Amino acid sequence: MSTATFAAGCFWGIESEFRGMDGVTDTTVGYTGGHVENPTYRMVCGHRTGHAEAVRVEFDPDRVSYEQLLELFWRIHKPTTRNRQGLNIGTQYRSAIFFHDDSQRSAAKLSKSKAQARLRRKIVTEIVPAPEFYSAEEYHQRYQEKRGLGSCNAVLRAKVENSSR
Repeated sequence: MSTATFAAGCFWGIESEFRGMDGVTDTTVGYTGGHVENPTYRMVCGHRTGHAEAVRVEFDPDRVSYEQLLELFWRIHKPTTRNRQGLNIGTQYRSAIFFHDDSQRSAAKLSKSKAQARLRRKIVTEIVPAPEFYSAEEYHQRYQEKRGLGSCNAVLRAKVENSSR
């Protein structure tokens, strides 16, 4: 198994999107990219930690490639808005790819260039080494699945595709 980590707004919808992808074996929502150990949701939302809401994706590279995960990442959020996705505003909602090795770093940069070629506005997504990842509280894990909710990103995706062209 391999690991990928992405931040693209509220982690509930992002997790739901990745969980639905064939070859993804597990997901965990949590916090990464900040300066505080063991942050809580309240701390992250209080803008005191520097963390992003993120999703750690475990995947079988024989069934789904990292590049395919990147393609989904670009489709499920608006990478041209800094620290905002829809109504969610703050640094914890920033767009970021946290790479785990040089191969992921190279793939992420190439993928960003390809995505930029399709968009008019400048992509603000960070591509940075994956720091410590802290799992979010249990009630956040598989949040939408536990509540029988569909993906909250379907509406956002349609808006992104229409407004970014």
